[in-house]
Amino acid sequence: MSAPFHQKTAERGNIIDGAGYAKSLRDRLAVHVANLKEAHGLTPCLVVVIVGDDPASQVYVKSKGEMTQAIGMESRTIRLPDTTSEDELLHLIDDLNRDNVVNGILVQLPLPKHMSSLKVIDAINPDKDVDGFHVINAGKLAVGLDGIVPCTPLGSLMLLKDAALAHGDTLAGKNAVIVGRSNIVGKPMAQLLLGQDCTVTIAHSRTKDLAEVCRAADILVAAVGRPKFITGDWVKDDAYVIDVGINRIEVDGKGKLVGDVDFDGARDRALAITPVPKGVGPMTIACLLNNTIKAFCLQNHFPVPEGV
Repeated sequence: MSAPFHQKTAERGNIIDGAGYAKSLRDRLAVHVANLKEAHGLTPCLVVVIVGDDPASQVYVKSKGEMTQAIGMESRTIRLPDTTSEDELLHLIDDLNRDNVVNGILVQLPLPKHMSSLKVIDAINPDKDVDGFHVINAGKLAVGLDGIVPCTPLGSLMLLKDAALAHGDTLAGKNAVIVGRSNIVGKPMAQLLLGQDCTVTIAHSRTKDLAEVCRAADILVAAVGRPKFITGDWVKDDAYVIDVGINRIEVDGKGKLVGDVDFDGARDRALAITPVPKGVGPMTIACLLNNTIKAFCLQNHFPVPEGV
């Protein structure tokens, strides 16, 4: 485990430096890529497919490509117009599945309305599903088998374990509450925390007495998609708070990114808390690179590097 990444901002309320941890992870992955190239003469390859011209998706895809190349992996981006049919996209995925040079396939979401995200994800070879969304990878996580884990929950767990380490603590035995029940974050996050011997509750917007449920949490993960939905008085003293939300709001006529947690209200209660931005977000892309290396090793029957 690397050295903890925290900034002391007050007597209480340490900020978890997700951007710093993500950089450290990328640096370690770059060493793994160099070692794999030297040992086997092969380079991990990630292909990202984007359909349409959604501005936020374009930014994410560009960043993924740049960081993939920065650690020495091969990066390909396939851009398709929003007039592409679902059958055409499925045919492309089939070609990528059969291409032995391609180790990771990521189809950027959201897709145009005439396409089924579930059908598209299901078409990806689960061994190349570096997003970890395929039902086979979800099933492996649910029963404790080694598969590819969704990037955001994986990065969140890394930050939680690092925060606990920084305080001489462990996650085992803690009461964890996840607000949000999506297949992308909430459900896999619950499985990961169960694997750390936490007692886990999945809550959501319709949970009865949600504020009281949150106040009982030693670990609080917010993934509900509502800006500042969780207020400071919902946070237990000395809780670990992971804010997965990324919401754009207007403040004085200018756009601002905020999380699902009211950061200013929660930081003085929390023992450790992720900010938005520069918290969980950078870890998502770093874990995508991590998953691509793991997929590359598994496909080629190479030992997976320690820590990947």
